[in-house]
Amino acid sequence: MRQFLKFFLVVLFSASCLIAQGSSANAPSSKLFDATKLIQDLKQLSSDEMEGRSADLPSMQKARDFVENRLRESGVLPFGSTFKQEFEFSLRRSTLKLKGVNFVGEIKGKAAEKYIVISAHYDHDGIRDGKIYNGADDNASGTAALFAIAKYFRKHKPSHSLIFAVFDAEEKGLVGSRHFVQNLPVEKEKIVLNVNLDMVSRGDKGELYAAGTFLYPNLIPAMKAAQKKAGVKLLLGHDDPKLGRDDWTNQSDHASFHREKIPFIYFGVEDHPDYHQPTDDFEKVPQAFYVKAVETMIEAIKALDKK
Repeated sequence: MRQFLKFFLVVLFSASCLIAQGSSANAPSSKLFDATKLIQDLKQLSSDEMEGRSADLPSMQKARDFVENRLRESGVLPFGSTFKQEFEFSLRRSTLKLKGVNFVGEIKGKAAEKYIVISAHYDHDGIRDGKIYNGADDNASGTAALFAIAKYFRKHKPSHSLIFAVFDAEEKGLVGSRHFVQNLPVEKEKIVLNVNLDMVSRGDKGELYAAGTFLYPNLIPAMKAAQKKAGVKLLLGHDDPKLGRDDWTNQSDHASFHREKIPFIYFGVEDHPDYHQPTDDFEKVPQAFYVKAVETMIEAIKALDKK
């Protein structure tokens, strides 16, 4: 009996090792960044522990601590003594004051007097009717991507200096980004571009969109250059006012920059059935596409940095 049990345990252990090896072999990898860390960040930010990352919940502090730590670990340096840019705001039809916290830092480039702002919002919809809205695609995906991009450019010095801005309260009406553009850490004239990342992991057709070139056609050559190196189908569009609801110009934080006449490129995927639903979970993300999308955004930023 003991000999049989020993044999059974050996077989079980060997099988588990093979399964682990197989899953490891199938896990996406990247030559540009640590893909495993990217996926881990996405999973952590969109976990039930974060309770939907909403400023009206005490658990939002967990998300804020995570963002601040990962920004620092990615090699971003704060402006002054802190990454935090704090502000107050009220929810619609409410006088209750809530605290919002943006996280802002920089990586110096070779041309330190010109800046590109790379942004993503880390908040989502919290808990509604007892259900947690984890917001894996919207927008744990953009936030985790921002950390990977920062780490890349920490190792590969860009020409422009890069500001990394992780915004709060986007879901409450672009509140965090509006506060940021009214309280910039550098002179407005030094900012040449905003690259905004919001919903970048669920391209069900293998497509990632770059919006903004209709309004800023001078950015088209850089996007065309990025298309040639893209690991996913990089499409230009969703930025013509004639499209109505399909015009994304005012649908995320890049709108705050556009209002101040700061050009933008917005990376995102088209809506899917889990958009703003409690089913926008980590398990729904196609990891291979997500990794390739982040690689594509890095190539696009490199092309934009050459302008």
